[in-house]
Amino acid sequence: MEQTSLANSPPPAPLAPPPKWPPSFNHTALYSELKTQWRITVPLVAMNLTWFAKIAITTAFLGRLGELPLAGATLGFTFANVTGFSVLNGLCGAMEPICGQAFGAKNFRLLHKTLVMATSLLLAVSVPVAFLWLNVDKILIHFGQQRDIAIVAKKYLICLLPDLIITSFLCPLKAYLSTQNITIPIMFSSALAVALHVPVNVFLSRAKGLEGISMAVWISDFVVMALLGLYVLLAERRKGGKWKEGGWWEQGIGEWTSLLKLSGPCCLTTCLEWWCYEILVLLTGRLPNATQSVGVIAIVLNFDYLLFSVMLSLATCASVRVSNELGANRPKIAYRSAYISLVISILSGFAGGSTMAAARGIWGPLYSHDRGIMRGVKRTMLLMAIIEVVNFPLAVCGGIVRERHGHGSECTQTSSDSICWPCRWASF
Repeated sequence: MEQTSLANSPPPAPLAPPPKWPPSFNHTALYSELKTQWRITVPLVAMNLTWFAKIAITTAFLGRLGELPLAGATLGFTFANVTGFSVLNGLCGAMEPICGQAFGAKNFRLLHKTLVMATSLLLAVSVPVAFLWLNVDKILIHFGQQRDIAIVAKKYLICLLPDLIITSFLCPLKAYLSTQNITIPIMFSSALAVALHVPVNVFLSRAKGLEGISMAVWISDFVVMALLGLYVLLAERRKGGKWKEGGWWEQGIGEWTSLLKLSGPCCLTTCLEWWCYEILVLLTGRLPNATQSVGVIAIVLNFDYLLFSVMLSLATCASVRVSNELGANRPKIAYRSAYISLVISILSGFAGGSTMAAARGIWGPLYSHDRGIMRGVKRTMLLMAIIEVVNFPLAVCGGIVRERHGHGSECTQTSSDSICWPCRWASF
């Protein structure tokens, strides 16, 4: 009888999954997390704003030289982003999960050796990139660009070549510091560089014209690199105890293999994010009215760069917070940080899109008084405003997924980017 009743009884309910939120989570924990992310994000936003302000200043000085220098230099800088800076930044993206988790686990030797390995990798990659830049005119003409614009693009890129070496040091230094939640020195050094960028442009544009404006770009980057390098050198010499551990030159095959396996997918995802805009500039060079079209895209993207600076800062903050907590073996807090970062990115996306739509009537006249360019800027900025609503959470999701430090995660992010960036093109 007892056995029959047991047989007819309903099966036991499945066990509930373990809670992803820490048991102690409350409004105090939420406020603490928001405060932590605020301290990381605000200096990064200021840093990225100054970097993109430098691009806007450069474009303004190029616009004073006329339509052809503006179009040629914009095309050259776009080629530099597609073939050079996107690759270097993407390869350096592998530092974030490695250094972030190493810092969370207090593995300072791994932090040190990763900085050296990433710098060496970027310097090695800069060699073939420089070869492409030296032949940019032939490449652009082969793909249908106008000869006069291609020649101006080559002049601009030849004077920009030193920036490859500078970026190979600058990107790893920024990643090394930001993954340790050290962002104030990056912010102040970037602010100083952009403050010097205006007088340097005034002097060099009068002395050398287009070539001088190109030189001003890498001079400003060199100021940031020198200041951050000096800060790291002084900070490491003052550290004691575990902070003074070595490991700088102890790279083994295993460390190199881990870095290279992660840097490949990171590079691909970053390139997809950059190329969806930069190749658009290259395609506008094939239009009948190429000079005006390239100018319109350049002006619109200058505003988009300002929003991208906030977007990139949010993604970096999410990356740092998740990697630090995973390295410290606190997955529940990492989940909480990722969730809060995603909510912030959605709200920021709506705010950024609204700002871009509201500014579409006043942004064009700041760069050009040509009626055709102003009309084109007004129409294009409205389309870009809609795209930005999606871009913000997409970028933050990419930063979160990357911190899982696995090939499958990178493939997921790559697939997401490969689907989304053609949709952005379709709007144009």
